[in-house]
Amino acid sequence: DTRSGSETAPPRKVKGTIHWANATDSLEVPVRLYDRLFLTENPESAEDGKTFLDNLNPDSLETITAFVEPSVADAGGGDKFQFERTGYFCVDSKDSAPGKPVFNRIVPLRDSWAKMQAKK
Repeated sequence: DTRSGSETAPPRKVKGTIHWANATDSLEVPVRLYDRLFLTENPESAEDGKTFLDNLNPDSLETITAFVEPSVADAGGGDKFQFERTGYFCVDSKDSAPGKPVFNRIVPLRDSWAKMQAKK
């Protein structure tokens, strides 16, 4: 009854609605979180004898486990989804199998690189 837009809803401006997945019915899937490949903006500019290999970001790939709705189990390679408060993801066409999708983040919602640069 309090859902935005219904007659009984209180007068307020809703910025967004979060959809929760049922924990007992959720599908456990691997999710790859990609970050910047290099630690510096220009990895070719060697300082103190460093090469571009010294500027590789050791955290450029993190694989986590996520829980998604069962309807996502049949998603095909290249299908895209937004995962709440995290980013946009696509189904990996190579590593996914029917009923066992693997997701790759294609765009984060928050940019940690900008925060890192602002601290300098």
